[in-house]
Amino acid sequence: ADPGWVTGTSYGIIAPLAHGITQVVDEADFEAERWYGILGRERVSVWYTAPTAVRMMMKTGTEAVRRHAFPKLRFIASVGEPLNPQAVTWGVEAFGLPIHDNWWQTETGGIMIANFPALDIRPGSMGKPLPGIDATVVRRTPDGGAEPVDDPGFEGELALRSGWPSMFRAYLNDEARYRKCFAGDWYLTGDLARRDADGYYWFLGRADDMIKSSGHLIGPFEVESALMEHPAVHEAGVIGKPEPVIGEIVKAFVALKAGVEPNDALKRELLGFARKRLGAAVAPKEIDFVPNLPKTRSGKIMRRLLKARELGLPEGDTSTLEST
Repeated sequence: ADPGWVTGTSYGIIAPLAHGITQVVDEADFEAERWYGILGRERVSVWYTAPTAVRMMMKTGTEAVRRHAFPKLRFIASVGEPLNPQAVTWGVEAFGLPIHDNWWQTETGGIMIANFPALDIRPGSMGKPLPGIDATVVRRTPDGGAEPVDDPGFEGELALRSGWPSMFRAYLNDEARYRKCFAGDWYLTGDLARRDADGYYWFLGRADDMIKSSGHLIGPFEVESALMEHPAVHEAGVIGKPEPVIGEIVKAFVALKAGVEPNDALKRELLGFARKRLGAAVAPKEIDFVPNLPKTRSGKIMRRLLKARELGLPEGDTSTLEST
């Protein structure tokens, strides 16, 4: 990751130096064959990559991977945005290793929740809290507080008990914004999640990305993951589009795999495909085909940019934009 991001400093500079680890950094643009060559030639053992790169590798297929040998590779992890379940299982098919997802933020300074090596991976889950990290799912209260909810499956805001060593101490010159992030001892992450009966956490979406349609609260990630199950789809980005009767409709922007032609028949097929998997209330009502999706340099899909362009609104800060 770019050292301007916390991943690039915490895990790209500070941790390798502190542990005396040899690090291999490729500064050129993504090219699958070159990456596979580096992994084999440099005898990389732990590979930290991003969902965008994984999806691009998936697009090139497993045959490209199998032309190479990776004698030392033992662990693959992903960072930047949630990893779709299909990508986790593709790692096993291509490399013989699952791709381990995790969760953290710039504000947390390090990984808080992860599919660490001792866990059985559940594709689509961000895993369990690391030892020493106290996480929960909370319900916001009318007085601005937060109430932890222990019921498995409850969908609420992910919160961490404050005080872990790498916790951020301020937003520069914005003390009021910093204070709003806390309710008592809990740091409120702004991410919505649920915890299953076995303690695994599942990402639902950013609170400000959630789509409200006919009384349903819909997470874009769920819809994007369902669309990516279709063999023609490379990537998907989902937004809420204002609609006067039901509040918002779900609209998807889809980038197709190489060699797949966009047409109305495929659009209808994708709408039906998503409807069967998600139900009528959650599935997208509109789909646009796009060559690629706008992302940050760390690989996060910029849904707010998709929405601004769709609605003709100002695009705002695009300093982190990698592709258009």
